[in-house]
Amino acid sequence: MTTGTASVSQHDLYLYNNGELFRAYRAFGAHAAQRESEQGTRFAVWAPHAREVRVAGDFNGWRGAAHPLEPAGSTGVWQGFVPGIGEGAAYKYEIVDASGHVCLKSDPFAFRSELRPGTASIVANLDNYSWEDHSWQERRSRRKPYERPMLIYEVHLGSWRIDGPEQFWSYDRLAGELVDYVADNGYTHIEILPLTEHPFDRSWGYQTTGYFSATSRYGHPDGLKKLVDRCHQRGIGVLLDWVPGHFCKDDHGLRRFDGQPLYEPDDWRVAEKPLWGTLAFDFGKPEVQSFLISNALFWMDVYHIDGIRVDAVASMIDLNFDKPPEMHTKNKRGGFENLDALAWIRKLNEVVFRYYPDALVIAEDSSAWPGVTSPVYLGGLGFNYKWNMGWMNDMLKYMETEPSGRPERHNLATFSLMYAYAENYVLPLSHDEVVHGKRSLLNKMPGAYEQKFANLRLFYGYWMTHPGKKLLFMGGEFGQYDEWKDLGELDWPVLRYPLHDSMRRFTRDLGSLYKTEPALWEQDHSPEGFRWIDADNAAQSVLSYIRFGKKKKTHLVVVCNFSASAYPVFRLGVPEGSAYRLALNSDAADYGGSGAAMPRRFKAERIARHSQPFSMEIILPPLTFLLFEPDTSVED
Repeated sequence: MTTGTASVSQHDLYLYNNGELFRAYRAFGAHAAQRESEQGTRFAVWAPHAREVRVAGDFNGWRGAAHPLEPAGSTGVWQGFVPGIGEGAAYKYEIVDASGHVCLKSDPFAFRSELRPGTASIVANLDNYSWEDHSWQERRSRRKPYERPMLIYEVHLGSWRIDGPEQFWSYDRLAGELVDYVADNGYTHIEILPLTEHPFDRSWGYQTTGYFSATSRYGHPDGLKKLVDRCHQRGIGVLLDWVPGHFCKDDHGLRRFDGQPLYEPDDWRVAEKPLWGTLAFDFGKPEVQSFLISNALFWMDVYHIDGIRVDAVASMIDLNFDKPPEMHTKNKRGGFENLDALAWIRKLNEVVFRYYPDALVIAEDSSAWPGVTSPVYLGGLGFNYKWNMGWMNDMLKYMETEPSGRPERHNLATFSLMYAYAENYVLPLSHDEVVHGKRSLLNKMPGAYEQKFANLRLFYGYWMTHPGKKLLFMGGEFGQYDEWKDLGELDWPVLRYPLHDSMRRFTRDLGSLYKTEPALWEQDHSPEGFRWIDADNAAQSVLSYIRFGKKKKTHLVVVCNFSASAYPVFRLGVPEGSAYRLALNSDAADYGGSGAAMPRRFKAERIARHSQPFSMEIILPPLTFLLFEPDTSVED
C-alpha cells in the first residue's frame, strides 16, 4: 500500500492479538515504508512459536541471514525493515522453528504470488489503479437486495474461454468479452469461483495458499480491478466464492506455519478435513479471527467486491462433518457443534455489515441449521442469503424422472414451498451439479434429444418463477450437453446447432422478463408474494401458481406442464376477470419448441376454479412453461 512507518503500531498489535484488527492487511505482510531517509519494505508476520524469522528472496540469494526480523514483544509477531526492496521483489519467510528446523513459507498476507509452480510471494502496491465505478458505488448504499432482482452467472475464469491448455484469458481480456456477455444476457451479478492463490488448477481455487493474493494465473491484480470495474460500469455486481472453512497442506502455505499448529487447531481430529485432504482453521484463536475477517473486508475494500459466497458452512459448524467415527469429538457442552466456528461466523457477519450494510454474504450451507439468514441479535448466524440446497436436490431428482413417473414424485416439485420463507434463499444451479460424472443439466433431462431441451426450458421457467434469487453456472444458459470440463473451455461450438442457440435465446429472454417483472422478485421473502392455484394436480403433472408484486393487482400467472401429454383444453383458475396476455411460452418455435398455434390473449370468465373467482381456457402443450400477465390493454 502507501509508504508507511517501519514498524507495526502497538495499537494494531494489541487489536490483532485480541481478534479485533479488521484491516490487518494494512499492518501485516510486505508494505512500502521509509526509515529515516531510506526507502524499502516493512515485513510483519505472526509466528509465535518460531525461534527466528528472516526474510529470504531474490534480493539476497534466498538466504535470509542478512535480513532477520525482530520479535514485537510478546505478541508473537515478527517485523523488520529491509532497505532498497521495492515492488516486484520475490520473497518468503525463512522460519526457524523451536527445534531448529528451517522452512520457507509464503507470506499469509501477500498481495501477489508467483505463477504456479512458483510459490514465492511478491512485494506489490495495490494503490495504483484508478477506479471508474463511482456511480455504482454511490448507488450501492441505496440498493436493497431483498426487493431487487438477482440473477447470478457463476463462472470459472480458467475455463469460460481459453486459447489452449493452460493458456488462460487474462483479467484484462475477460473484462471485455465476459462482462459484455454477462450484461447482454440479462444477468444482474457474476459470481466467480475462488480467485485466491492456489497451487492446483483442479481445486478450482477451493484449496487456497494465498488468501490476500489474487491468483496470478490471469495476470496482474490491476487486471482483476479492471474486470470488477467494468462489471460495475455495465451494472453488474461481483461476488467471489470465499473459502474460510479449510486450507491446503502444501509446505509453503499455512500448515504448521511456525513449526507447530498455528492457523489450524492443535487437536488433529478437529484440524483434519479427510474429505478434502485439507486443514480447518482454528476459529477460536483471536489472531485467526483477525486474519479471516480482514480477508473478507480486503476484497471489498481493495477490489470493490460486492459480496462473498461463503463455502462449505456445514463443514465449519459440525465438528464431525464427513469424518469417520475415530475422529469424532464433542464440544465443551457435550454437543457436536463447533462453538468457535459459530461464534466466528456471527462475528464475521456483524463486522462485514457494519462496514458494508448492503453487501451480499451468502452461505453455501447443506445443513438444517436454523436461522442462517436471521440477524445475530435474534440468535441467527447473520448471513443475508443461503443457497437452497434442498430445492435443488429435490427438483433435479424430479426432473431426472421420466414424465410417466412424475405423478408418484409430485411432492418433490411442491415441497420447497413448505419452507420457502424460513430463510432468504438463492436457488442454485451451480458447478457442483455438473461435474464428477453428474452430467450437465441438459443431459440430466429424460427423453430424446428434443425432449431434453423441452424439459430444460420448462425447468428453467419453474426455477425463474419460484420464490428466491437465482444462480446458474456457465454453459447452462445454452444447454451444454457435456458436463463441465474444467481443463478445457465451454462447448461454444454447439451454438451452431439450432436447439442450443434457441436455448440461449430462451434463457436470455426469460432473464430479461424476470428483471422487468417486479412480481418475480419484490416479495421473494414474503408469503404474500406467492399463491398456489393448483399444487395437487399430480395426475396430470401440472403446477399452477401466482406471483404477486407489492403494487395492488401486480401479478403473474404461471403454468408448468411436467407431463409429456398435451391438454388442448385446460381450464385454469385466475384471480381477475380481465384478459391475460401470454408473456412467455417455452414451446414457441423461436425457442426450439413445437411452435404449436397458441393465442396471445385469453379472456377470463366468471367461472370459479381452483379456489379462484375467475378462470380461463388455455392450451397446454407437453413439457411446457407458460407465463401470463394481465392484459391492461383490454378493459374488464
